[in-house]
Amino acid sequence: MGNSKYIDPIIGTVGDEQQTSFHGGGKTHPGACLPGGAVQLSPDTTTSGDNGTGYNYCQSTIEGFSFNHMSGIGWYGDLGNLQIMPVVGKTDLRSGSNDEVTFLKGKDGWKSAFSHENEVASAGYYSVKLDKYNIFAEATVTKHAGFLRFTYPKSNENGAIFNFSRRIAGHADFESVKIVNSSRIEGHIHCTPNGGGFGRGNGKIAYELYFALELSSPMKWWSFFENEEIIDPSSDIYEGEDVGLVAYFDTDELTIKCAISYVDEAGARLNFSLECEGADFDTVKSSAQEKWDNALSCIDIDTDNETDKAIFYTCLYHALLDPREVADADGRVRMANGEIKRVDYTHRTMFSGWDVYRSEFPLLTIIRPDIVNDEVSSLITIAKAKNSSLPKWELMGIDSGCMVGDPGLLVFCDAYVKGIRNFDFDLGYKLCLASANSASSLDGKPFFSVHPSYAQYKNDAYVVGSISETLEFLLADYAMASIATEMGKIDDAEHFKARYMRYSESFNPKTGFMGPRDENGNFVSVNGEYDTRGCVESNIFQQSWFVPYDRKPLFELFGRERAVELLERLFEGADLTALWNENYNHSNEPCHNLTHYFIDMGLPKRTQYWTRRVQKEAYRTGAFGFCGNEDVGQLSGWYVLSAIGLAQPCPTDTRFYINTPLFKSATVSLSNEYHKCQISDTFTVKCDKNPLDFPYIEKLYFNGKELNRYYITYEEITNGGVLEFVLSKQ
Repeated sequence: MGNSKYIDPIIGTVGDEQQTSFHGGGKTHPGACLPGGAVQLSPDTTTSGDNGTGYNYCQSTIEGFSFNHMSGIGWYGDLGNLQIMPVVGKTDLRSGSNDEVTFLKGKDGWKSAFSHENEVASAGYYSVKLDKYNIFAEATVTKHAGFLRFTYPKSNENGAIFNFSRRIAGHADFESVKIVNSSRIEGHIHCTPNGGGFGRGNGKIAYELYFALELSSPMKWWSFFENEEIIDPSSDIYEGEDVGLVAYFDTDELTIKCAISYVDEAGARLNFSLECEGADFDTVKSSAQEKWDNALSCIDIDTDNETDKAIFYTCLYHALLDPREVADADGRVRMANGEIKRVDYTHRTMFSGWDVYRSEFPLLTIIRPDIVNDEVSSLITIAKAKNSSLPKWELMGIDSGCMVGDPGLLVFCDAYVKGIRNFDFDLGYKLCLASANSASSLDGKPFFSVHPSYAQYKNDAYVVGSISETLEFLLADYAMASIATEMGKIDDAEHFKARYMRYSESFNPKTGFMGPRDENGNFVSVNGEYDTRGCVESNIFQQSWFVPYDRKPLFELFGRERAVELLERLFEGADLTALWNENYNHSNEPCHNLTHYFIDMGLPKRTQYWTRRVQKEAYRTGAFGFCGNEDVGQLSGWYVLSAIGLAQPCPTDTRFYINTPLFKSATVSLSNEYHKCQISDTFTVKCDKNPLDFPYIEKLYFNGKELNRYYITYEEITNGGVLEFVLSKQ
């Protein structure tokens, strides 16, 4: 067994039931997954509240197992389709823990109590004992399919309930299910914002899910049900808004194989034939573990600290879950407008742009540039179909509109300047240019930009009433200037540079902080540095540092000595273990990478000190291990990068700032397709002493030569070689 043995999917599985903070926990799930796999088969403890994965470690009952989940998200979540629950005997025809659908005709529901002592979660596998029924339930996965195995007690009433209408934060709008024969079920689930989902419908997510399901033992009796009432048992096809199926079997062990497709019925059948035919549960389980061993071999670490190994490889695991594959095995994908097309790259979904452009994607450019290339290709395909900006928070081909700025543009530009370009970069640039200029049309058709009114923003370089939006869009301008320079488009570069350098106009000299302005350019009155007016998931104190492309001049605006004092106070005032802070807030993205700002202040030892503090206090093992929402790989991406001694403070600025690594050594495997690898096909960081005991950097050597700076470029990293650290206690 390789590095997958260190994965602990229980880390971060607390949802909004945690009472010490309104914000909740990591909101991950413990289910069976593959790296970037379309299926994430996980137990559901609830369909309620802001428990976006359907699982909350604080709860004590399980209502079933569903085949697709989001990981590390808020806004109530989505997916959670095709929920299956094994039962013994007759039971109520509602789960009893789904607050999205009224429970009227039963008392307890089909849900079952369980104990975490009888729960096992590992790479590609999950199991639990369901106490109510004395059933041992197991789950494992392939890329497009999930396998469930239920071991029942000796009984002639062993059964399963299939809840086809279930959807996290809502319900499916329509379900069509066909009993092909007593061992085969196929169907279609239709979801739109009318049924809820992401943002309880405000994310406007719609998708089709098709499935092909096979039972290891035939059903001896079955019946559809709707609204808690049994339908005529002779029915083989049923359609409606609340379709369920209850079935019973003459067996004490039942295996369910189910392939899904977001394209059509043929796609589900194809995925089943390729991934389920002839496959057995234990072989698939072993294969899933092997796939995780292969995926995690991209970074090998040397440390004696078992806790750090578990946190590191679990974070790397979460960083590789998304963006996930959404195309069928034959490369076909359904676009948001219903068009089905075949693509020559791996089409992906689940792009939490505002979060992941900061650390997750910089990490992937080093360890998995192919995923970055796929995701940029996917974003361009989606934007082209809609004639719009690249999506900023994409799910199922739809930009949910969640958060601010233009993160799709940032990821595109960062990939390009790093030489990751196996996509239509001319089309991508055209779309991003139209986005940044807030164009009203492109190629003779209406264009939909995420940027503010061009006339107002062009003239004034700020967004009325919002300092967060102002600084995010100015960063997008910086990225456009960077890629335009790289492409030799000098006029474009000068155009965007003239705007992004006007960030200082949003610095309020009366308060000494950045601040929102009204339509006349006057600063909006705020009640101190912790006021959240004009800020998105942050406050004035936190947001004022967000000029990552021009840090040293930013410090001069504060006054250099005051800037040092303020940044120290930001960290000193924070409880780094807490789920939310009004000072340094690692629970949310606007503060990420601020530990590395000390390097630009000429204080690299403070970067080393505070980065280590964040690593050790904001990340732990167990369900409460994440200090906040994992955010689709971003919280994990920050940890993995910092653990190997790196951070990229600014997209398209290809300097990675250096902090003390967590490990004696870490070796990253590079890509011969996307990286130059002129010196080696690996990049290694190596410490002369144990960095846990000697946390400060005295000297740095890169490929045998002393490095007299606290950064290393992307080109240097991806050319390969060894970065050596000489460490000290003081």
